[in-house]
Amino acid sequence: MTISPVIRLHPDDGVVIARASLPPGTVVADGVTAVDRIPSGHKVAIKPIAVGEPVIRYGQIIGFATIPIAPGQHVHVQNIGMGDFAKDYAYCADVKPTPNFDLPATFEGIRRPDGRVATRNYIGILTSVNCSAHVASLVADVFKKNPFTGDNPLADFPNVDGVVALTHKTGCGMTQNEPLALLRRTLGGYARHVNFSHVVVLGLGCEVNQIGGLMEEQKLAGRLRAMDIQEVGGTRKTVEAGIAFVREALTDANKVKRESVPVSELTVALQCGGSDGYSGVSANPALGAASDLIVRHGGTVILSETPETYGAEHLLTRRAVSREVGEKLVDLMRWWDEYTTREGAEMNANPSPGNKAGGLTTILEKSLGAMAKAGTTNLVEVLRYAEPVTKRGFVFMDTPGYDPVAATGQVAGGANLVCFTTGRGSVFGCKPAPSIKLATNTPMYKRMEEDMDVNCGTILEGEESVEQCGQRIFDLILKTASGQPTKSESFDFGGAEFAPWVLGATM
Repeated sequence: MTISPVIRLHPDDGVVIARASLPPGTVVADGVTAVDRIPSGHKVAIKPIAVGEPVIRYGQIIGFATIPIAPGQHVHVQNIGMGDFAKDYAYCADVKPTPNFDLPATFEGIRRPDGRVATRNYIGILTSVNCSAHVASLVADVFKKNPFTGDNPLADFPNVDGVVALTHKTGCGMTQNEPLALLRRTLGGYARHVNFSHVVVLGLGCEVNQIGGLMEEQKLAGRLRAMDIQEVGGTRKTVEAGIAFVREALTDANKVKRESVPVSELTVALQCGGSDGYSGVSANPALGAASDLIVRHGGTVILSETPETYGAEHLLTRRAVSREVGEKLVDLMRWWDEYTTREGAEMNANPSPGNKAGGLTTILEKSLGAMAKAGTTNLVEVLRYAEPVTKRGFVFMDTPGYDPVAATGQVAGGANLVCFTTGRGSVFGCKPAPSIKLATNTPMYKRMEEDMDVNCGTILEGEESVEQCGQRIFDLILKTASGQPTKSESFDFGGAEFAPWVLGATM
């Protein structure tokens, strides 16, 4: 079977996507040949587009022509810009019942005493402030596995996945209102995270983010051990006390056993990073198909990265279960508009140089592809950063577009697994939650196969449908949730990627 050299995503589209680099003269539509070289994943016009006319991809506006565009021309930053256009939020217009499976799928999870289910079993070391970060790392390093030599200080504790120090660069020199509340909400979410069996938090003693205030505000009394370096007596004594805590916890943590549990116990964070022109064609829609399966089996998926939903929010408000839920999303977009204006930035600054090299031109185009990760089910709730996820189904959480910060908020909210799509080749982990990496295209997958878990480039090559690839992702999610290591876990990613969202002035 001959495969077209281009992909047309919607009948209304005025552009098509190059499956591979196309030389001039390539036929891209009836009566249309490429007049420029079209890089892999980039757009080529199949109709004349006048100055100021909308450029359509996915059947939606991705920008406006800044100069006349002729059929066959390369369509990118040299001839597309942003512009205002009316959005019809049509709250709840597309809400429909979600058909659930009679026999939900299962995975082998770890049932905690409080009834929640974990996908991993870590001991966590949190820090209240940057000043205790090195001490926390010294404690965790004693128990660190070496992915290259195979050395494993936890060999006698096979049911413990590791000891991880989650450090950050804030906690003091900050205002004691929203920035402090947000940091504490994030740390509280990690302290309560189901994938931690035991947690200790280390502080310096004189910071703004006092451990006592953190524990009181987040109701953490009895859930974690606390140590202040100044009170314990300095670095050496605190490290020794931290090591003693971990050694004491290991025996108890190792007692866990996996058991068959329903997919309703899964909360999956949906992430993308290093996106390219194929992200909205292969990996994101395939993850969307997997997301629909998770929701139909009773589970939860979290879409985030608010700036990377900008311009596509009107498609999500139509799926909101109530006007109130839809308006929460619109209010977030207004906040981000005001925030970027105040900081002298603009929303269209979001596509990175790598995104643009991969074929993405505007934030509108990036957002339309990114939202495909969430599939087609109803939007049941919109949450602030790091707020606990309490409803099952498709949930939206407000986060920046920067992947580590976004994923940190999702995991703080309760995600016990992460699915991360990438076109350029992001390397990423997110302890204590395992992270599955989905490649948008085969060349990158082959180049970085040690880091990528799934090749979605098969969709571009006509080897499988979006739905078939989504089923393959869903099957891997169940295996991963049952304990099968991901590629990022094999390299011990996930500690350094902890990055709470920092708001407000540094004093």
